[in-house]
Amino acid sequence: MRKNGPDLRVMLSLLALLIAAGAVALATIGGSSRAKAQRAKALSEHFQAAAVLEPPTPAPALALRNYLGQPVNIDSYRGKAVLVTFLYTTCPDICPLITSDLRVAQNLMSAATRAKLQIIAVSVDPRVDTRQAVAAFLARHGMTGRMLYLTGSARELAGVWKAWGVGSSQDLEQPQFVNHTGIVYGITASGKRMTVYSPEFKPAEIAHDVPLLAAG
Repeated sequence: MRKNGPDLRVMLSLLALLIAAGAVALATIGGSSRAKAQRAKALSEHFQAAAVLEPPTPAPALALRNYLGQPVNIDSYRGKAVLVTFLYTTCPDICPLITSDLRVAQNLMSAATRAKLQIIAVSVDPRVDTRQAVAAFLARHGMTGRMLYLTGSARELAGVWKAWGVGSSQDLEQPQFVNHTGIVYGITASGKRMTVYSPEFKPAEIAHDVPLLAAG
């Protein structure tokens, strides 16, 4: 993101993504759709996320290496809630905000709840997300050992961004920055993509929803 912080394009991209997936939990009017709308409304009230995917769908594939070079596959975390977000280490605004708020959310949880959660960040800028840069970023935000940070080649990452509906492009006016989708997905213990959080989520929302995702 650029230094000016979240702009309208980010929120519109989030909305467009959800609408394209047919997944925003909004009530609809009509005979055959009434039951579905009621269930969607109930889900949206149950979770505190910005949006609830209805119906939830299997999480896209996510198999990369962490910044230490160790292989990570999201399928390994079945049985846990998983939060997936997309960051880069030199981001001046949204990425530090998301990371810091995820740390606060973890601190609001009991130890038992934290044990049922895995947080995964995926790089949106392999140019700058070196091993040293990621290690420093995690240490700076108190997330070393508390969040996996996955990297890869531009080609590998582009495939993941596409599968997860995430945009990432170098800013033409300020090439040191990347315009990308600021989003956090909530994945259930059974591997379903269920909730979506805006980049300005409240940590208490995550803390509330993680036990529900872990039970799903």
